[in-house]
Amino acid sequence: MRVLIVNTSEKTGGAAVAASRLVEALINNGVKAKILVMKKQTPAIYVASAGSRYRNLFNFLYERLAIWVHNCFHKKDLFSVSIANTGIDITKTNEFKEADIIHLHWINQGMLSLKGIRKILNSGKPVVWTMHDMWECTAICHSPYTCENYKRECGNCQFLRCSGPKDLSYSILRKKQKILSGSKVQFVAVSNWLARKARESSLLCHQPITVIPNTISLSKFVLKDRNGSRSQLQLPYKYIIAFGAARIDAPVKGLTYLIEALAYLIDHNIIRQDDIHLVLFGGIKSQDILQDVPIGYTYMGEIKDEDGLSTIYSAANVVVSSSLSETFGQTLIEAQACGCLPVSFNNSGQTDIIEHKVNGFLADYLSVESLARGIEWGLKTEISRKELRNSVIRKYSEGIVAGKYIELYNNFAGIEA
Repeated sequence: MRVLIVNTSEKTGGAAVAASRLVEALINNGVKAKILVMKKQTPAIYVASAGSRYRNLFNFLYERLAIWVHNCFHKKDLFSVSIANTGIDITKTNEFKEADIIHLHWINQGMLSLKGIRKILNSGKPVVWTMHDMWECTAICHSPYTCENYKRECGNCQFLRCSGPKDLSYSILRKKQKILSGSKVQFVAVSNWLARKARESSLLCHQPITVIPNTISLSKFVLKDRNGSRSQLQLPYKYIIAFGAARIDAPVKGLTYLIEALAYLIDHNIIRQDDIHLVLFGGIKSQDILQDVPIGYTYMGEIKDEDGLSTIYSAANVVVSSSLSETFGQTLIEAQACGCLPVSFNNSGQTDIIEHKVNGFLADYLSVESLARGIEWGLKTEISRKELRNSVIRKYSEGIVAGKYIELYNNFAGIEA
């Protein structure tokens, strides 16, 4: 069995991390797997690149230009949508020709066009498609938030200033419907929440959808001594709260809710200001938002290696995910693997990971008070760090997740044959 995983990036973004971890897990479990990306970022022999540097840049810019025009020349929400009007024809690559199964992941921003997706589906090769957000079941957006148009027919898109019943979202949905009509694709959702959303959509309601979570390498994310980790990071010996994302000030990540929750804890004399410290890690566009943090904090910048992340998680008592929406929540299982309790809103993919007040806390959605109470619970609750790690081993280890995909590949390839 030769599997080709296709993803826009090798390492940048949550989907890229998940896809890269999966290809490693498959290889470690006896599958001949490769990953095809736009830009190879490591020397790994199982990673291949498609397209050329300038062609890929053109594809990226051309799509953004088209969205900008349809958005009446406004930059707002420029990256909230993708229209797949241009991309790479991967069916011409040796990696595609050699593969028995094509496994698509996050393929936006110039990797695959709708035309290219049609060629892949018409190639006769079995196609598995793992969803890391909702783009596959909407017209153009990656997360519709409260909009439910995707359940019926897109149009009047909230992300387009030049919107209407027959706007760009309407036309792209029609194109997607034609591509999927009569095609056999096995869709995979990384959480039960995402699977429910996909099954409610007009695009995927008749498509096969299964749930397989993301995996984590437990040889790379390790449980370290808490005091030793704090000493290594030069952190104070206080309650440590961690918060991280690819870009921590992205509105969808909800850092403002965490800041308000910390202020609530202090203002209501629940926890003394001097007893807690915040550790932030990830990219940031503007540090102005950090001026509102009501406690001492340490900003670690971007952490790109698992050992560095393991040290942060091991040092922390609690990791907070206050995202408005998460299809899965990789930071949560990373934290648990390192003995750190997660606190998150009870609204999307995080609910697969956290069992309320057993291995984490699920706060009422967008409630600052509930999030604050969750942080308090996490800081003051004694739960075995080893048992937190064991909960990850049982559900998300490489062998478990790879085994589910191998079974899916075999069954789906058999159906196709």
